[in-house]
Order: sequence, then C-alpha cells, then structure tokens
Amino acid sequence: MEPEHLPGVRGIADRVHLNYPEDEAVFSERLELYPEGCFVLERARDGLAGYIISHPWHFKKPPALNVLLGAVAEPASTYYIHDIALLPAARSNGSASEAVLKLVRHAKKARFPNLSLVAVNNSVKFWEGHAFRTLDDADLNQKLASYDARAKYMILELT
Repeated sequence: MEPEHLPGVRGIADRVHLNYPEDEAVFSERLELYPEGCFVLERARDGLAGYIISHPWHFKKPPALNVLLGAVAEPASTYYIHDIALLPAARSNGSASEAVLKLVRHAKKARFPNLSLVAVNNSVKFWEGHAFRTLDDADLNQKLASYDARAKYMILELT
C-alpha cells in the first residue's frame, strides 16, 4: 500500500464496512506506523479491489474503531489484523485466504506469539477455517459491543 492508494482504500471500506466507518486518517496513520503490514489488491482490469491493514499490538486490547493509535505497541504481544476488505468481485477466488496466509507468514517471521482480530460482518466461520478461535472474556466482550452484538475477538496461536 502506498499513500496514493488511501482514497481507494477508504472507498472500499465505505462499501464493505458500512456499519464500521473509519476516517481516512486511521488508514493513513496505520500505513505510516507500520507499512510492512499494509497491502492492496489490484486487478489489471478493475483497479483497487481490496486491502489489508495489520500491525503489532497488545493482546486482548483491540483498538477502538476510528481511533488513531499514536504508535504501534512496543513490545507487542500480538500481531493485530485491523482489516481485510475485499470488494465482491474479488471474493470467492482465494484472495482472502491468500491474504491470511501472507499475514501468518509475516507474523511467524517477525516472531509474534499469535495473531488477533475482531471478526465482524458474519466472518467468524471464515476465520475458523484458518484455525483462528474465539476468545471469550467478559471484559473484552463488553468492549466488543462497541462494534456490534455479534463481534468476536479471535486469535491464532503461533507458538
């Protein structure tokens, strides 16, 4: 991902995550803070079709929606997947699974103990298919209510 992709990333986010709006400044900051965790999916015919935003963070403390981080966590206790968003035309062809594998490889190489994310938009089954599991924690579940009633914190242990 490059800075010139940000308007397109925001456009995809607005289409894919209607119930989870975030300002372009959030995407811009994540790219600035941890560019090695930000990617775009470009198609020769269609242009920008998806993106990934991920970064080191604190385990069981997902960032609130639409909030700037200030800095990535140091030391970090998880590799956090902020977002994988694909337009409908880029789904059902393995692109999302390829993105997950890319993030797992990066997290392993960087020696993170796990990956974590907040599953929204009925994506729990997708993440379970990649060996992520739901972590139930009363305090964490209360924080997730700011996303929606079905949001789940999910983890993939790497060690």
